[in-house]
Amino acid sequence: MIQNKKDYIRFLQVEQGYKKNYNFFFLYVKTAFKPTQRFLLLLRTCEYLKCKRKNPIYKSLYFTVKYLKYKLGLKLGFSIPENVVDEGFQLPHYGTIVINANARIGKYCRMHVCVNIGASGGGKAAPKIGDHVYFGPGVKVYGDIQIADRVAIAANAAVSKSCFETDVVLGGVPAKVIGKVDIQKIITSNKIN
Repeated sequence: MIQNKKDYIRFLQVEQGYKKNYNFFFLYVKTAFKPTQRFLLLLRTCEYLKCKRKNPIYKSLYFTVKYLKYKLGLKLGFSIPENVVDEGFQLPHYGTIVINANARIGKYCRMHVCVNIGASGGGKAAPKIGDHVYFGPGVKVYGDIQIADRVAIAANAAVSKSCFETDVVLGGVPAKVIGKVDIQKIITSNKIN
């Protein structure tokens, strides 16, 4: 996901409303009363510092920021590894969110509380999720599956099979297509709450 400083700045512009004259400390203070935004800032900073770890200064900064992310993640209930989620990720509320390190989540996804994305049956393969996907509260997505772009997953759905259709709503246990949706009404691009 983040491979260089240009990527890092682009991610911060999309998720934090970052302007080039800001710095990390300013953004950290700016997010003091927005814990989900602070978590995303720490996550993206970890991703950036991880790709620069050959330098001993960046390596020590990486472990410091990773520790801050870990502590805040415990407080908020987030277990989101680095380099799993692409730009524009939205976390409107804090609460339990667990994502497997082998999962891949596309751009501009919105994830509510109690979402679990992981492997199935002791395997290592995890879901590959497209862009502009909405996860309602309590969604479980597991196994070696793929979810297409522009899909809304209804609250408490359990998705265990791939969905290659776009602009649909998945719901139920096990999840199946239950309707059509205009995903742009659900996920707002480039809006900072």
